[in-house]
Amino acid sequence: MEHKKTYNALELKTKHGPIIIEGPVPSRELKALEFHEDLVAFRPPAQQHKAITDIADLPEGRILIARDRNMIVGYVTFLYPDPLERWSEGNMENLIELGAIEVIPKFRGTGVGKSLLRVSMMDDALEDFIVITTEYYWHWDLKGTGLNVWEYRKIMEKMMQAGGLEYYATDDPEISSHPANCLMAKIGKRVPPESVQQFDQLRFKNRYMY
Repeated sequence: MEHKKTYNALELKTKHGPIIIEGPVPSRELKALEFHEDLVAFRPPAQQHKAITDIADLPEGRILIARDRNMIVGYVTFLYPDPLERWSEGNMENLIELGAIEVIPKFRGTGVGKSLLRVSMMDDALEDFIVITTEYYWHWDLKGTGLNVWEYRKIMEKMMQAGGLEYYATDDPEISSHPANCLMAKIGKRVPPESVQQFDQLRFKNRYMY
């Protein structure tokens, strides 16, 4: 399947000054930018900086960033699901995962996360894809935000909805292990019915096993 990537950008005015939301950004440009030391949700900043540049080099990989001049202060990643997850079992060429989204604490609550998702979805090529995201409460910064699980879940849902993603039920054991965890997805306008059916089969693998 051909992976087209059309660059889009917007300027977001925040109380801390204007931020550029842009992407997909190629790896050579990501390498040239600084990576904020507060981007620590998934791994140490230097390792995460390398991880997003590696993703940008993948045929299907997409990295969109929030940039404060020469500094990356937020990002979102899109790539094929991890081979160990059930979402990769169908080997669907038109199913990609919003793998990570992170914004430094200073810019949280200023619309950066929502803008990252809106700019991501400006690319018409994504109408050929099912975009999924799996939200697990153990990845959330409950301590740093002072929010409880349900308050954080509400914020995550609103942010994902800004990109057109909506809640989908599933019997996936990890998602089912806590009621705050959830699967969200956006099915592109040009996704064929047989792909939607395949996605439904991945969502409910235990339907006939009672």
